[in-house]
Amino acid sequence: MAELTLDVARKILDAALGKGVEKKLKPLVITILDARGCVKVTAAQDGTSLMRAEIAHGKAYGALAMGMGSRALFQRAQEQAYFVGAVNALAQGCLVPVPGGVLIMDGTTLLGAVGVSGDTSDNDEICAIAGIEAAGLKANAG
Repeated sequence: MAELTLDVARKILDAALGKGVEKKLKPLVITILDARGCVKVTAAQDGTSLMRAEIAHGKAYGALAMGMGSRALFQRAQEQAYFVGAVNALAQGCLVPVPGGVLIMDGTTLLGAVGVSGDTSDNDEICAIAGIEAAGLKANAG
């Protein structure tokens, strides 16, 4: 697979949402970006709070922009706060450096990223990983 198709993005979305329902999480927003950073699909469960779509997008966008899952970006922000702050300023505040943004890999090929927001960051990440793996792809969270 050379690129992330809409059909595959929908499989990731459905499985990620399914994991949230299975775990009885708070309502989620899931955004899936292709390798260029363009939105393939975004969905919000009923009852999500304000700004969840922007946060989900920022988690996925940050993972793509830095070439690492947002868990690794979170760790880097703790170790190099000034650097991540400067990069976020360059990105016009579009990075959200907390877990829940996961790179979508097909072998060594980057296909895009998933961002999830709505529950705890750890639970958001669990849903992103579940979605990617359900589509037969590799998740890179950190």
